[in-house]
Amino acid sequence: MPLDKNGWSGEGEFTQRLLDLFEQIPEIAGIRVEDAPASRSEADYNFVSNEIFVAFADRTDAAPPRRFGLFRRKPGPVPKAMTIAALEAALTAIPEIGAPDYSDEAMLQYLRTQRIIPPYQTRGYKLVELVRIYEVGSNSRPAS
Repeated sequence: MPLDKNGWSGEGEFTQRLLDLFEQIPEIAGIRVEDAPASRSEADYNFVSNEIFVAFADRTDAAPPRRFGLFRRKPGPVPKAMTIAALEAALTAIPEIGAPDYSDEAMLQYLRTQRIIPPYQTRGYKLVELVRIYEVGSNSRPAS
């Protein structure tokens, strides 16, 4: 399964956890991850925004049915092995991932925060990580 990390800086522990999980799901045929333009860093917080694009595999058992027992129908669009809704259900069932903070028919969105206190420093910072998951080829992402 191809994993394209060329547009990703590597920031985001939750994003990495999702990528590791997606590589184990056989219905996912490809993954691309990118940094979103909203990422920024200040003195007391870091905001990391990543976008993950998943390509679902085609169903292999979707042969067109026979007509009159002799002829096959003209093949139509090949159904996908998974949808965004099915991916949401699969991720919700995993305790360390859970349900998305927002979802619709074309996107899942997770928002995770954690307090980071570096060693030998009295002040820490807040790390906010926003991850959006889209299906490759969907028209849900605004053009940039």
